[in-house]
Amino acid sequence: MTGHTTRLDHIVLWVRDPIAAAGFYEKAVGLEPVRLTDYAAGEVPFPSVRVNDETILDLMPLTMAARMTMLPGAAESSGHPVNHVCLSLPADAFDTLRDRLLEQSVPVTDLSHDSFGARGPARRSFYFRDPDGNVFEARHYD
Repeated sequence: MTGHTTRLDHIVLWVRDPIAAAGFYEKAVGLEPVRLTDYAAGEVPFPSVRVNDETILDLMPLTMAARMTMLPGAAESSGHPVNHVCLSLPADAFDTLRDRLLEQSVPVTDLSHDSFGARGPARRSFYFRDPDGNVFEARHYD
């Protein structure tokens, strides 16, 4: 990729308990926490989890909603998750994620085949929710 290519940097998810949410994403989804210790120490306003080298999910506490004044109406978005966020993985990581979610007793949907995405039809995909109701799709193309 070049420095001139548009890429996804981060997604902000509203969560009730950022520490618990980070634990879910680490244990059930396999994402590495970022700034969790700093958040727990009160040094930063929210923690994140790393999706890949270029993308993170920010775990924004719902209590921050009142401070969302950078854009009119931003505070009203709290508690209203996006329709879903899609994670694209290699086939083996896809299977590992599904197994990990099931081991953690996280409900998952049946597998879908050939659903359309950024790289065309995905071989397999499924959906799951985090503890705050945010919906995720996992898919693989290979």
